[in-house]
Amino acid sequence: MTILLILAVLFVLLLGGVPVAFALGGIGLGMLIAGGFSPLMAPQALLSTLDGFILLAVPLFLLMSNVLLKGGVGRDLFAAVQAWVGHWPGGLAVATILSCGIFAAISGSSVATAATIGTVAIPEMISRGYGKRFVYGLMAAGGTLGILIPPSIPMIVYGFVTEESVIALFLAGIGPGLVLVGLFIGYAMVYARFSPEYQSLPKASWSERRDASIRAMPSILLAMVVVGGLYTGAFTPTEAAAIGFACALIITIVFLRTLTWQGFKEAVYGSMVTTVAILLIVAGAKVFGKAIALYRIPQDISAFITANIEGPILFILAISVILLLMGLVFEALSMVLIMTPVLLPSALALGFDPIWFGVYMVVLVECALITPPVGLNLYVIQSVAKTTLGEVSRGVVPFLALMLATVALLYIFPDIALYIPFKW
Repeated sequence: MTILLILAVLFVLLLGGVPVAFALGGIGLGMLIAGGFSPLMAPQALLSTLDGFILLAVPLFLLMSNVLLKGGVGRDLFAAVQAWVGHWPGGLAVATILSCGIFAAISGSSVATAATIGTVAIPEMISRGYGKRFVYGLMAAGGTLGILIPPSIPMIVYGFVTEESVIALFLAGIGPGLVLVGLFIGYAMVYARFSPEYQSLPKASWSERRDASIRAMPSILLAMVVVGGLYTGAFTPTEAAAIGFACALIITIVFLRTLTWQGFKEAVYGSMVTTVAILLIVAGAKVFGKAIALYRIPQDISAFITANIEGPILFILAISVILLLMGLVFEALSMVLIMTPVLLPSALALGFDPIWFGVYMVVLVECALITPPVGLNLYVIQSVAKTTLGEVSRGVVPFLALMLATVALLYIFPDIALYIPFKW
């Protein structure tokens, strides 16, 4: 009953326009006072949040992705991939998906991925006869790869909240990310096969492929440095973000010469605004999590689930429905911060690996990025394509189904996530 009352108050505050950070922090502080606990726990929770070393990776990854965005890296990356696969059935769509996957491995941001690749790919695909809804849905869904394929900002936050290895989480995201890329590519090729207006591209010459690949090579090397360094343990996620940011500056200023002083200032400002918003949400969620822990709400939910839900599969089905419904009104990071301390104890009691559960949550959080009314990627594509939100929302339906299929595969074959970090 208590959790229902808390969620009801939270929904009322959010619907009333209160920012997520202040809604979570305010409810947490109110619960501390109402429960007779010291309100000094709130500032202590804030300080313990903001001095976390792992969270330094967040602004650095944002800086890296925004510098690449302003430096026009997406154009070169898309051109290189298109030169190699553009002549395949659905080649432009395949190039778009692969470009999203590669840029996701650089940036860790779904919004940056959708905006960077979408700016180039959307007009090109529409001019080649792809249906607008398909194009908008593909770009919105492709952008979500930015939070699944490492590095991933939600995984950093999940690791911070649960004190699990962020590197293990990153590596666990590779398998599901590749599965999702494969499903998207398969659907795109089938769509092109049966689309009456689809126009194929001529096969690029070897010289065109060579020139495009050379232009995109620094960006691909950057992805290899970030992911390879994390995998080998050469540096921590925070160090990887710092190295990635420095390399992004070198690529866009020295090699490509595409980043202007104005673009750099816009990248820094955009990163600052997003970082402040993220840290405020994390701080508010920390106070909220402290309060629900003191009220023993996670333990009560775990006991309720144990008594009423028989078996892991029913638990996963129930939690999937809850997270999908929450995705209609919460943005991705808030879902991770609110639901992790509530659901993880129950998942552990049922024998789920915390790393696997983190990847599972991130895949469902991906769905929140493309479900109205608060799916951020929907608004990004709406802005880039200058279309309506309804048009983009209808286009994501088949891709949402593919993402839910990935969740099912992840449950049936948990090694999709666990093989690389623990068995390779």
